[in-house]
Amino acid sequence: MINLAVADNTKVTLNFSLALEDGTVVDSNHGEEPVTFVVGDGNLLEGFEKAMFGLRAGDEKELLITPEQGFGMPNPNNVQEVAMSDFPKDMTLEVGLMLSFSDAQNTELPGVIKELKEDTILVDFNHPLAGRTLKFKVHIHTVAPAVTH
Repeated sequence: MINLAVADNTKVTLNFSLALEDGTVVDSNHGEEPVTFVVGDGNLLEGFEKAMFGLRAGDEKELLITPEQGFGMPNPNNVQEVAMSDFPKDMTLEVGLMLSFSDAQNTELPGVIKELKEDTILVDFNHPLAGRTLKFKVHIHTVAPAVTH
């Protein structure tokens, strides 16, 4: 068996955790079954994949992912004012509440309430991890050639 490194067109099985710089864990599958993906299949952001390039089966590493490698920088154009009347009257609205909206193509789009105004609500549609440097801790179990047909 060859000892492949993570690269384009490899199938990688791993456990991972994703944490903020202060150590707050955002997502993790450590202690659970590992997950498998093919580099370039779109399941992971390209920056996360590229940070693992060169790692091999058995490697454990903590990788710092900059905003540019991860979820990008917040875009001020993604903060929108929404009319208060667009929300159900019985809904309790508060700053920090994440809600699900539908865009013009009927795709689900998460938004976080940033500010409550008199007649409008300021909603941030940026990814919640935009602008954040992240700690991506990986334990690589296997690296194999991706099978393509």
